[in-house]
Amino acid sequence: MGKNKILDTINKKMNSDKLQIEKVITYLLLTAYCLLLLGCAFPRIIVLDDPLSPEEHLNLGVTYEKNGELDNALKEYQVASKKLPVAYLYMGNIYFQKNEFDEAESCYKKAINKDSENADAHNNLAWLYFIERKNLDEAERLVSKAIVLNPAKKNIYQDTLDKIRALKKP
Repeated sequence: MGKNKILDTINKKMNSDKLQIEKVITYLLLTAYCLLLLGCAFPRIIVLDDPLSPEEHLNLGVTYEKNGELDNALKEYQVASKKLPVAYLYMGNIYFQKNEFDEAESCYKKAINKDSENADAHNNLAWLYFIERKNLDEAERLVSKAIVLNPAKKNIYQDTLDKIRALKKP
């Protein structure tokens, strides 16, 4: 490639960049004019399609949760819950961490209603009842069902069951 061809390419790129800068400046000046003189509302960008899948929202929520950003995690789980019932389990866990037990209970129940095979939701609702010292018969039933649904986690769920039964003894 000759020296002149390279310079021509650079000049074209610079002229193109200048045009883009001029367009941005014009837009900003018109926007400022509209805002200051005409009292117009600032133009808004509306996203019609969410670029993230429900699974990506769930994963983003997990990342926020690991970083201690519970409110941001909750927002991502709420978006994911529109398509993924398991997101209610995650929302329940956030509310539990925030000691908002009524909200946690509601989310665990939704997780179970939307996916009756979700063993973790059964166990977590049972654990919530144990922590609150209420509905212990229901808690025992829930965790027993969790063991049947997911025998691979029997040791975890059995711990919940043992604690519930110990609390129920006089």
